[in-house]
Amino acid sequence: MPAPSLKLPTIQNWNCHNCGGCCKQHQIEITLEEKERIDKQRWDEDDSIPGGKPVIVKMGISPTSQRYRLAHQEDGSCIFLDERGLCRIHAKFGEPAKPLACQVYPYAFHPAGNDIAVSLRFSCPSVVANLGERIDRQEPAIRKIVNQVLPKRHKATPAPKLTAREAVGWPDTLKAVTALSRFFADPEVPVQTSLLRALGWIELIEHARFEVVQGERFTEFLELISQAVDQELPADLEIPRTPPSRLGGIQFRLLAAQYARKDTHAETAKGLGRRLSLLMSALKFTRGSGTIPQLQERFQRVPFAALEEPFGALPAESQKLFSRYFRVKIQGLHFLGAAYYDIPFVEGFYHLALMFPSILWIARWIAAGEGRTELAAEDINEAMTIADHHHGYSPVFGMPHFRSRVKTLSRTGDIKKLISWYGQ
Repeated sequence: MPAPSLKLPTIQNWNCHNCGGCCKQHQIEITLEEKERIDKQRWDEDDSIPGGKPVIVKMGISPTSQRYRLAHQEDGSCIFLDERGLCRIHAKFGEPAKPLACQVYPYAFHPAGNDIAVSLRFSCPSVVANLGERIDRQEPAIRKIVNQVLPKRHKATPAPKLTAREAVGWPDTLKAVTALSRFFADPEVPVQTSLLRALGWIELIEHARFEVVQGERFTEFLELISQAVDQELPADLEIPRTPPSRLGGIQFRLLAAQYARKDTHAETAKGLGRRLSLLMSALKFTRGSGTIPQLQERFQRVPFAALEEPFGALPAESQKLFSRYFRVKIQGLHFLGAAYYDIPFVEGFYHLALMFPSILWIARWIAAGEGRTELAAEDINEAMTIADHHHGYSPVFGMPHFRSRVKTLSRTGDIKKLISWYGQ
């Protein structure tokens, strides 16, 4: 069977700039083979390991468990992260000696029919800043990683559902993905308008039936509804700042709080005390009054009300960032199916669209904590790394109660209101 083609984002650059952020946020589970390889590296004889600690920890309480992870330092960093922000394994034995999970980040590989779509995680600051070499010029290096990730006899997976009711097969699903991505391709269209157009388009798909609308008919259908939403929302349309409903505000604050959390090993190791603190915080986010609970040290204690005031237009640089973010996530299928809790296309885009107000809510928290009432591009960059750390990776986002929250926000029209409210 020929190797699957890689669908690489042509608008995204990336190279590692050794910030060490990924080594401070993630728990790295390793295979038995990787454990044996690291054991042979004899780190027990290396004085650079902090405190002479073991570098590998068994997961689970069963004595027969064969699940392992890399150990952590006191601050939650990987045991192999040195004081320069570099990986000790990489420095001593080369990149191929690192666990596969470390080699993959920040790439994400998703099935796209017989091909593989490549996305990236914007939890990496270098991805957000678009630093490095164009991704499509790095195919040989990416191919080596993909060959390790894919099973030896890779078979195409079934296409994810288009709506909660129907699937249309990979060819038509990929047509829908391409059509959705085009909403964010025109630099002259503000990202808020692009999102509102895309949501109107998604709603038309959600309420359509596709028993006989396939192939060429499906292509014509996508073109017709794209033209309809473009005409309804011209690029120069002034979008009124509309507050969400009371229920929508509650549901959104709980969602944004989940994105603002810092779920690292150091945090989860705090046990019952942390869980009780998060429960109390959830009650405060539900009320939405008083001071915002400090979910992580990065945030200052500011009133909820401070984040509801107008913060002005988005910086031009951030408009471009959001357009690139949505195009990379959509083209990489990083919002549906196997890449996102097996959620259908329509529902998955509702989740993805909510990243816009969530990121801006977190950016406002950062700015307000420094006494500012306007957003800087740096606030939005940082907020995106915080929020996207969870997107598609924290199990809670695929749970029924969270999916129900997103469905409620879409059904009440509050996603569109949230985009207008926090986008200005």
